[in-house]
Amino acid sequence: MSFDGIVTRAVINELETSIVGGKITKIYQQEKDEILIHIHNLGKNYRLILSASSNNPRIYLTNYSKKNPDTPPVFCMLLRKHLTNGIITEINQYELDRIVMIDIKCLDEMGEINTKQLIIEIMGKHSNIILVDKFSRTIVDSIKRVPYDMSRVRQVLPGLKYEFPPSNDKVNPIDINFDTFIKIYDKENKNTQIFKFLYTNFIGLSPLISREICYRAHIDERKSMEYLDINEKELLFKSLKELMEDIKFKNFSPNIIFHSERNEIIDFHSMNISQYSDMNIEHNESMSFILDKYYLEKDILDRISQKSLSIKKSIQVKLDRSINKLAKQKEELLEAKKREKYKIYGDLISANIYKISKGMNSIQLENFYSENMEKISVPLDVKLSPSENAQYYYKKYAKLKNASKLLESQIPQTQEEIDYLENILISIENCTEIEELEEIKDELINEGYIKNSYKNKKKSSNKISKPHHFLSSDNFHIYVGKNNKQNDYLTLKFADKEDLWFHTKNIPGSHVIIKTEHKKVPDTTLYEAALLAAFYSKGRNSQNVPIDYTYKKNVKKPKGSKPGMVIYENNNTIYVSPSKQEIFTIKKVED
Repeated sequence: MSFDGIVTRAVINELETSIVGGKITKIYQQEKDEILIHIHNLGKNYRLILSASSNNPRIYLTNYSKKNPDTPPVFCMLLRKHLTNGIITEINQYELDRIVMIDIKCLDEMGEINTKQLIIEIMGKHSNIILVDKFSRTIVDSIKRVPYDMSRVRQVLPGLKYEFPPSNDKVNPIDINFDTFIKIYDKENKNTQIFKFLYTNFIGLSPLISREICYRAHIDERKSMEYLDINEKELLFKSLKELMEDIKFKNFSPNIIFHSERNEIIDFHSMNISQYSDMNIEHNESMSFILDKYYLEKDILDRISQKSLSIKKSIQVKLDRSINKLAKQKEELLEAKKREKYKIYGDLISANIYKISKGMNSIQLENFYSENMEKISVPLDVKLSPSENAQYYYKKYAKLKNASKLLESQIPQTQEEIDYLENILISIENCTEIEELEEIKDELINEGYIKNSYKNKKKSSNKISKPHHFLSSDNFHIYVGKNNKQNDYLTLKFADKEDLWFHTKNIPGSHVIIKTEHKKVPDTTLYEAALLAAFYSKGRNSQNVPIDYTYKKNVKKPKGSKPGMVIYENNNTIYVSPSKQEIFTIKKVED
């Protein structure tokens, strides 16, 4: 990950000038692995986020906050007890590693001044937030307890002595000299690629910054170590040393890198990344600002993905059952369509009953329903009399006739069920906020697809989610629903009669509205709205996706239909092939 020891050093440099000397006023634990600390210092209020998330562990000052849980978790209560009203006296980094130690002077249970250390270890799935008594080095508690059965190497439990994570023989590169560099180089497997040698042997280096060191030295990062001559080794060391000098003198340049053609974040760092000179790079003096911008959406999407796993699994199971059910129903309907032959069998047996004896397994009879009166073979049950055989076929005919009527009404219901469940899966993929996922969960509970749990009995959030909002090339406002609640709102309440409504033809997807404002909508805007409808649908990765569009006045919601389900008429159809490149060119409006 790009959040390496160098980025950590830049964050600490910022924290030293902003929150050291500050007073801790509030502490929240808004996620099971994340702490938010409110700090007041020199007339300013700061929010310090500490996350031990497996996917996005981090520390920095944030401008954002999430909904607090109804009941604070145990670790949050412990931090409040020990650290509220405490003064931050010092912030340090362990060597050049992603380990930050925050010293906090506070009063203990006896009313005496004590110093606690809040340690955040940014180590991927092993990340942790640990409260330690600074002088005894005793662990008070941690956001993730690590017993012996989880790790034989290092346990993190209340009462144990705190020990730094093992370095795996990595070396701190800050004050390294050329001789030491060469000794480490000579010990490494010579088939190792150059950039990999750097981040696997030196503390604080990520793959990104390792590639940057190679780039600055004009050495191919993928080159095997055995092919470097002495001059290239010297250039590599020089590039590493110059980077370390910038770190020592705090010559940081926080930046975030966007793709040159797509409005998509590629990476970030606290140092200039020369290898991305052809990309769009945004600089800011605050490393926290850069990290907030990078992680805000990324962390939300990761958490949505984690929290939606069980829902998606449950819906997928129900969807697979419905698909199998539909296939079986269609097969049964096909069989029911062949029912006329059984009536013919019954009529032929009845008309020729004098020719048939019990015990016969078939008989050749003239088919008087055919113009040519050709003979057909009529199967018979040897255990039944001729009249019983005729009655058997009449009953089978009647049963299939009734089944046909039933299946003709059931098949559309099953298809509607499939469309709805597929639409739910698309809605989950379109979620960009936790609140939107909660809306989907509430809908599924109301529709009886998932059971309500004790946790969900209370309304989870008062925040109302918002659809995507775009501005077309011709300055028309376009809105895209992310879930059924938003789709129904956009179509049934938000849109005016003369607004244009878009949806993929026979494909689950979002409702899209163009606010016409009684103006003629140019073809460019129609095309862009169709692109959005295709992109936010099951047809996202398809070519020539059919998009139906019509005036909103032609769209109706049938009585008793499921959320998001509508019918429409008087539509036109446009075919588009959605792509991220084109979608990113449509201006997004942040409401």
